[in-house]
Amino acid sequence: MDFTDVLIEPVVTEKANALREENKYVFIVRPDASKIQIKEAVRKLFKVKVLSCATINVDGKVKRLRGSKGKTSSYKKAIVRVADGETINLFE
Repeated sequence: MDFTDVLIEPVVTEKANALREENKYVFIVRPDASKIQIKEAVRKLFKVKVLSCATINVDGKVKRLRGSKGKTSSYKKAIVRVADGETINLFE
């Protein structure tokens, strides 16, 4: 797996914006990506020093539409902490 395939998209929510003040950035990543692969992808793509990485597997929610059941997609989320003084310009 190439490092450009690991990160799918950044997460832009109120919680993610609050985490940016603590030098933490949130991404949706591939479900089979490991923490080491995520760290390397962020380091190479954005040229920042990555201190830590936390991953969360988010299960899809059960939804109903006109009586029929459905489910939203499950995904994997990563919270990446960068060194003090460094930022990822994608979020600015």
